[in-house]
Amino acid sequence: MSDGESGTSGDTQTRCGFVALIGAPNAGKSTLINALVGSKVSIVSRKVQTTRTQIRGITIKDDAQVILVDTPGIFKPKRRLDRAMVTSAWGGAIDADLICLLVDARKGLDEECEAIIEKLQAVKQKLFLILNKIDTIDRQKLLELAQILNGKIKFEETFMISALTGDGVATLLDKMAQLMKPGPWLYPEDQISDAPLRSLAAEITREKLFERLHDELPYQLTVETDSWKELPDGSARIEQTIFVSRESHRKIVIGEGGRVLKAVGTASRKDIAEAAEHKIHLFLFVKVRENWVDDPERYREMGLEFPKG
Repeated sequence: MSDGESGTSGDTQTRCGFVALIGAPNAGKSTLINALVGSKVSIVSRKVQTTRTQIRGITIKDDAQVILVDTPGIFKPKRRLDRAMVTSAWGGAIDADLICLLVDARKGLDEECEAIIEKLQAVKQKLFLILNKIDTIDRQKLLELAQILNGKIKFEETFMISALTGDGVATLLDKMAQLMKPGPWLYPEDQISDAPLRSLAAEITREKLFERLHDELPYQLTVETDSWKELPDGSARIEQTIFVSRESHRKIVIGEGGRVLKAVGTASRKDIAEAAEHKIHLFLFVKVRENWVDDPERYREMGLEFPKG
């Protein structure tokens, strides 16, 4: 976009900035990012800790380009992968121009939320408080929760939204856009994410596995896009590997007679084709790789730093 290069668009100066969404697992960060962008850029699941890395969604409001960073849920890490995810989450917050704390209104001020607020005391950026899932809680309790949280730390503003229904999301985006600093847009006007298509495709397949398997799904599972070959007819052939850490997990992912893997492939193919904007042929493979959670290469594939020790 030529106007964005110079920081102006006609007579209007363009603005741009990064907004980090942080919160406990399942606060609704991925759902909110998708609602703000108006398209799927982040994996959404009822299962906790589905977002493993910082996934950026890009949206435009008037003359402002808002780059949204969906960070992994912040929780008490137990395993190496957990530690990498929490480090990634705080890294995304520290680098942003604005930090938004997203709180599940039903859970309120629990232990995880308390720990995040305590760590936020040290940040210098402006803070927004976003109370999500307001359609599930009594209004009086909502107001009391907002008062309690504002008593803990200074928030610039408090927003009450439902990321799922879209209630309050437009107002939130308006306020985010107003806080962006003057400067050129960093991405083309029609780009909605900076995640490469290969990464987004892997995330989509992982989401379909979550949807299909629910509680059966092995936590230690990752998906990698091994090849993406454009074909002469304009379609693409994509090969992906689903890595699990045990043979018993491989059987769960494949399912009886290959039913689970086939259903996942069908659902994933549809969403990947939508993201790629052309027909795709998807081939899924399931491999056992014991101790992949201790393999630095797998962390690099996921965009995470490998924690030592």
